[in-house]
Amino acid sequence: MPARSQTVSVGGHRVTLTHLDTVIYPETGTTKADVLGYYAAVADLFIAHAVNRPATRKRWVHGVGTLDSPGAFFFQKNLDASTPEWVPRRPIQHSDHVNDYPLVNNMATLIWLAQLGALEIHVPQWQFGRGGDPRNPDRLVLDLDPGEGAGLADCAEVARLARSILRDMNLDPLPVTSGSTGIHLYAALDSTHTAAQISAVAHELARSLEADHPALVVSDMKRMLRTGKVFVDWSQNNAAKTTIAPYSLRGRSHPWVAAPRTWDELNDPGLTQLDYQQVMQRMEYIGDPLAAIDTTEVNERPTDDSAAIKATGLSPERTQDPAADPLAVYRSKRDSSRTPEPMPERTAGTGTSPATAGSSTDHSFVIHEHHARSKHYDFRLEHDGVLVSWALPKGVPTESGVNHLAVHTEDHPLEYGRFEGTIPSGEYGAGEIMIWDRGEYDLEKWRDHEVIVTVHGEPGGGLGGTKRFAIIQTAAAGMDSQNWLIHLMKPGMTAGARRYRPLPEPAAAAPARIYSPMLAAAGSPADTAEGAWAFEMKWDGMRALAALTRAVDSHGGADGPMQVRIFSRNGHDVTASYPDLIDDITASVHADSAVLDGEIVAFDRGGRPDFGLLQTRMNLTAPQEIAASARLTPVHYLVFDLLERNGQPLVDSGYDERRAELENTLRPQGRVQLPPAFLGGADGSTGPISAADALHASRDLGLEGVLAKQRDSTYSEGRRSRQWIKIKHHLSQEVVIGGWRTGTGHRHDTLGSLLLGIPDATGLRYVGRVGTGFRDRELVEILARLEQRRRNDCPLVEVPATDSWDAHWVEPDLVGEVEFAGWTSQGRLRHPSWRGWRPDKSPADVVLEQ
Repeated sequence: MPARSQTVSVGGHRVTLTHLDTVIYPETGTTKADVLGYYAAVADLFIAHAVNRPATRKRWVHGVGTLDSPGAFFFQKNLDASTPEWVPRRPIQHSDHVNDYPLVNNMATLIWLAQLGALEIHVPQWQFGRGGDPRNPDRLVLDLDPGEGAGLADCAEVARLARSILRDMNLDPLPVTSGSTGIHLYAALDSTHTAAQISAVAHELARSLEADHPALVVSDMKRMLRTGKVFVDWSQNNAAKTTIAPYSLRGRSHPWVAAPRTWDELNDPGLTQLDYQQVMQRMEYIGDPLAAIDTTEVNERPTDDSAAIKATGLSPERTQDPAADPLAVYRSKRDSSRTPEPMPERTAGTGTSPATAGSSTDHSFVIHEHHARSKHYDFRLEHDGVLVSWALPKGVPTESGVNHLAVHTEDHPLEYGRFEGTIPSGEYGAGEIMIWDRGEYDLEKWRDHEVIVTVHGEPGGGLGGTKRFAIIQTAAAGMDSQNWLIHLMKPGMTAGARRYRPLPEPAAAAPARIYSPMLAAAGSPADTAEGAWAFEMKWDGMRALAALTRAVDSHGGADGPMQVRIFSRNGHDVTASYPDLIDDITASVHADSAVLDGEIVAFDRGGRPDFGLLQTRMNLTAPQEIAASARLTPVHYLVFDLLERNGQPLVDSGYDERRAELENTLRPQGRVQLPPAFLGGADGSTGPISAADALHASRDLGLEGVLAKQRDSTYSEGRRSRQWIKIKHHLSQEVVIGGWRTGTGHRHDTLGSLLLGIPDATGLRYVGRVGTGFRDRELVEILARLEQRRRNDCPLVEVPATDSWDAHWVEPDLVGEVEFAGWTSQGRLRHPSWRGWRPDKSPADVVLEQ
C-alpha cells in the first residue's frame, strides 16, 4: 500500500499528494493512488483533447460511494486562492462576475486536479487562442443518450446513422463511449463558424435523425419523450456548454472512462463501456483512436511541459527539418536521471550521438521482448539514423495467413539496438526489456504506408533465421494512424537486391490481352442429353479474374516479383478489397504470367458458401475497414479455368485442354482452391457421372447447383453461351432496383419493399417487389444507398397502381439478386426473397433466367 502522502515533482512543479490510500471507488477498491496513476499514464492523450480549453471540474473529495449510498460531489469552475501559480488559467466574463478557469495544458495541472478529487473534467468545444480570446469551435459533438428501455447498442446504431449524415457534410466523426450510458461523436471543424452556427447545424442534424427514425431517435429535451429511444443532445455545441473530456474518469460506482473507440468496436454486439484499467492496457497497443480530432495548431500548443508534446506524423516516410531533433518525442517521454535507456546527445538530423554516428551498418534491426503492463514485442528497423519502431501486442507473426497488429511508436536511437535492462516503475514503458533477436535486413520496399523487408536473425535468435515481413498502415492514404499490420510473407526476395536501398517500383509485364468472363445460360439436366459434358459445382460467390504478371527488372526483362490484379466480372479492379488473397494466388501459380477465372467465396462455419457473408467484403474502400473485414470474414478463391499462360491465350482451346493446362499450372496454396471437375454425359455413357448425379452431389453438399460445360467448347469471352449450362436447386434472378415503398410497423422508419425490374425490349419491365430476406441493419444501409439516388419519375414499365401509389423512385443503376418460387401469369416473381447486392453486375448484365 502506498504511503498516505508524498511530494513529487511533475514537469518541474512540486505537487503534494495526500490520502493516497483512500478508496475512491468502493465497488472495485480503487484508491486515490490508482486514480493518480491512471491520470499520469494517460496524460499525453488527455491533454491533446483538453489543451487550451477552460476546465470545469466535478469533485468527489471522499469518494464516489456506492449505488445505494452515493458520495457527495460538487462542481467547481473558479480557481481558489490556494491554486499554485504555475497552473495555467484564463478568465471568462459571466453575466455578473469573472471566473478564472484552469487549462489542463500539462501533466502537473492534471495531477494537481486529480489530487483535489476532480475525477471528472469537462471542457467546451472551443479553445483559447494565444492572445487569450475564445476561438470559434474546432469540433462538433453529439451526445447520444439512451432513454429508459434503450441501451448502448441503440446508441451505436444511431451513431452509425449520424456518421452517414456527417460524412455527407465532409465531416468524419469518431466515437467515444461516454463512461456513463451513451456515446459521444466528435468531428473536427476548421474554426470558421461560430458556436451558434455549429449548434444550429447540430440541432438540425438531430431533428433530421428523428424525422427519419422516429421510433429510435428523439431530439427534444423533454425527458418524458425519451423512453425506448436515444436522445441526440445537440446542445453541447453551445459556447457555454461543456462535455466530459475524452479519457476523463467518471464519478460512477465503477471507474468507467470516457474512452475513445473505433468504429469496428461499435459494430461489436458485445459493446460495453471501458474502465480505467482497460483504457491503460489498450493505449499501449492501439494509441489514441481519437487522434484525428486533435485540431490544436502547432503554434498554439503549450511548450512548458514535455507531456504536452505530441507527435505530428507516424509515417516511416517522414519529412523533417534538417535542424530538428528526430528523437524529440523519445526524449520527451523519458527522464534520463531515472531510466537506464540510452539518451544520446541531441544531434540535428540524426538519432545518433556524435560518438556513434556512422558506426552503424545502416540496415540493422532489433526485436525486443518487453514485459511492461502487458507483455509485447517491439520491432525496430534502422532508417534515416534512427530505429523506426512498432509495438506488437500479439507478438511476431509465425504464420503467413495471420496478420498481427503493429502499433507505430516514437523513433528510438540506434543505441537502443544493443539495450537490455529494467525500466523503473513509474517511468514510460516500465518493466523488463530484453533482446529477442537482432541482425541485419534486406530492403524490398519503404513507402509512406508500406514497408517490406527480409530480416536475418542471429543463430539461436527468436526468429529462427531469415524471415520476410510486410508492415502495412491500416488508415486510408493521407490519414495519420498509429495502427499498422505486420504480415509474415513467403520467401521471395528479389535476387541481387541491395541492402537498405529502396528498389525502384517495378513496371508490370502486361497480360497479352484483356478478358471478359464467359457466361452460362440457365437450364436443366435435359440440356445435357447430347454430347460430352463436364460438371463442376456452382459456388455462391463473386466471379473474379486474376491476372498475374512478372515485373520488369532493371534490364528490361520480366524477371521481377509476381504482381497480381483481381478484376470483377464487369472489369472493375477489386484487388485492394481482397489483400488476403494476393500471397496465396502468387504462391499457387507456377508460370511467369497467367490469367485465371474463378469465384471469390466466403464460407460459413459449416463450410458452405454464404453470399450474405461475402457481401460484408464488398464495397469497402478504407484500408482499415478492409483489414478488419478480412479478419472477420476470410474469403477463398476457387479457380475453374485458365485463359492465358506465359503470354499465350488459351481461349480458343477446348475445355479439356484448358482444364489440363490449369491442373499443370495451379498448385493450390492457402485460400486458393482447384475444385474437382467430373467428366461424363447425361446418361453416363461417356463418363462416370451424369448431370443428375452431379446435381444430387451438389444438393448433399449444400451447394446451389452445378455448372455443366461442353468438353469441346472454347471460351466465349463476354458472351452467355448454352455450351455452359447452370442448373440450380432453387430459382434465382438478378434484378435492377427501380424504387422502394415505405415500411409499416417496426419498419416504418426504413423500407417495406424494393420495386424490381428486368431489362427487355420495352425498357425496364416491372417484375414485382421483394420485402423479405432482409436483416434489420441491412435495411438501414439499403435505404441510405437509395436515398442518394432519388429521382422524380418512375424508371420501371407497367407498374400497377397498387404498387406505385406510395413509391419512391431511384436511378436504376443498382443490381441485386432474389430467390423465388416461380413466375405468375402476369410475369411477376412469386414469393421472392432478397439474397443481396450484386456489385459485380451492371443493369446491362441482367437477363431473364428461363
